[in-house]
Amino acid sequence: MSDAVLSARTALVTGASSGIGWETARLLAGHGATVLVHARTTAEAEDAVERLVAAGARRDQLVELAADFTRLTEVAVLAGTVVKHYPALDLLVNNAAVMAPERCTLTDDGNEVSLQVNFLAAHLLAKLLRAPLSAAGDARIVNVSSSLHRTASMNWSDPHRVKKYSRVAAYAQSQLALTMATAEMAPAGSGITAVSLNPGLCDTALLPLYGRVGAPAAEGAEAVVSLCLPGTVVANGAYFDGGVIAPTAAAAQEERSLKRLAKLADQLVGRAA
Repeated sequence: MSDAVLSARTALVTGASSGIGWETARLLAGHGATVLVHARTTAEAEDAVERLVAAGARRDQLVELAADFTRLTEVAVLAGTVVKHYPALDLLVNNAAVMAPERCTLTDDGNEVSLQVNFLAAHLLAKLLRAPLSAAGDARIVNVSSSLHRTASMNWSDPHRVKKYSRVAAYAQSQLALTMATAEMAPAGSGITAVSLNPGLCDTALLPLYGRVGAPAAEGAEAVVSLCLPGTVVANGAYFDGGVIAPTAAAAQEERSLKRLAKLADQLVGRAA
């Protein structure tokens, strides 16, 4: 199973208890990486690790981490744990995502829940983990986005969409924000490269949002992991679809919008940063 191309490298995979995240953790472990397996709760993280071991991963390659991304303080604590124990972090896979609920739902931090879990948590992790990512020398951030980001628009005046809510629009906006923010997660001189991708339509918990038949989650994970491998050439800020660089939504190319988003994201994560 292992070609050990990622041996001596450490990867944090968020949302690794199921779907594409779990399969990504499995494949990264198969390539020899030490994988920090994040889940919402400790019990879910432990269960994910048990299933990874049953699937052939070595137990000593796997570390359970728990944080509920609907609470930004837990995201910050997670980052602090990683910084303390892993002074060099080679890979950050921002995969955690939730479907926007039927009705507009705000977290205790005051943010629309899919915007927080799918984007703000990744934004905060990229900031708080910059030191260990930079220390790794050639680290990568891989943001698992969606083709739906191309249909989205940022609602600057009401980013939580309290006034006019649509679950599809809210979810798509969260993925647009993640795609737009990718390049900023790896500033010039940091030694980090950040990319985003559409993993394809896969049979995961998010599938009902698309309402179609999906491919196995392992196929989406293969697309994610290919961007983690040192042999894959990547350019900072690039968006991949079907294994090749693809056009992003126009907003991801607008300097003014990118600056506006960075400012908004910093405001919304607030004291957690």
